[in-house]
Amino acid sequence: VEGLKAAVGSAKKAVVIGAGYIGLEGAAVLRGLGLDVTVVEMAERVLARVTGPELSCFFEDLHTAHGVKIRTGTATSAILGQGSVRAVQLGTSEEIEADLVLVGIGILPNVELAEAAGIGCDNGVVVDGDARTDDASVFAAGDCAARNIEIYQRKGRLESVHNAIEQGKLAAAAIAGKPRPRLDCPWFWSDQYDVKLQIAGLSTGCDQMVLRGSIEEKSFALFSYRGGKLIACDAVNRPGEFMMAKKMLLAGASPDPDALGDEGQAIKDVTAAAIAAAG
Repeated sequence: VEGLKAAVGSAKKAVVIGAGYIGLEGAAVLRGLGLDVTVVEMAERVLARVTGPELSCFFEDLHTAHGVKIRTGTATSAILGQGSVRAVQLGTSEEIEADLVLVGIGILPNVELAEAAGIGCDNGVVVDGDARTDDASVFAAGDCAARNIEIYQRKGRLESVHNAIEQGKLAAAAIAGKPRPRLDCPWFWSDQYDVKLQIAGLSTGCDQMVLRGSIEEKSFALFSYRGGKLIACDAVNRPGEFMMAKKMLLAGASPDPDALGDEGQAIKDVTAAAIAAAG
């Protein structure tokens, strides 16, 4: 960020490589500062790793409406220039002029130290419910740690502020001999232009989606189901739906899809009915 601040004053054309949260948030800020912005993404849609096609389409349209050029299904082969960037070369050999480049292409966990110490690793440093590794005196927390995601009963890494804070609390409690803190469901957020996206849960494997609200009015929530069970909610400018989705996910409650899609029924009432039915 410090490097971007120093460069953005004299920059006119920016290329953003990667259309995840970092890339799109960066594109929104750079466009707001008046730069000509092009986003280049290898996947066939923006936010492909973290959300479904409906939300990808919404955010692509949002950025296009603000004048950002989106190039999906496009690889980057080189950043060109001597001393400073002059262009980004695509896999097709096409060049896009640039005097500023932001690369937001994801991370790999730094597990080298853990591996050298003989600590178990599998796409991250493997930890238990207390953030403890298979060496009882070593803990790992944050993006590098592969933890059990309890409400989904599977192991994985969560790259989010909430996860890092939650795991830090788990590790601290275990080290100090205190009771384990209450766990939350995974959640994320992103601010782009006048849109606040709040995500509760993980939509991987979604086979049914329920829309509540209006995509055209930039006020809606997409609820994801798998096998009839609620697994996630992507809320755009809908904090109430986001909060109620977290409650339902933690309670293992799955509301009736028809009731959820009916805005005549208050989200609090739909949530209360679903939690009561879940017992």
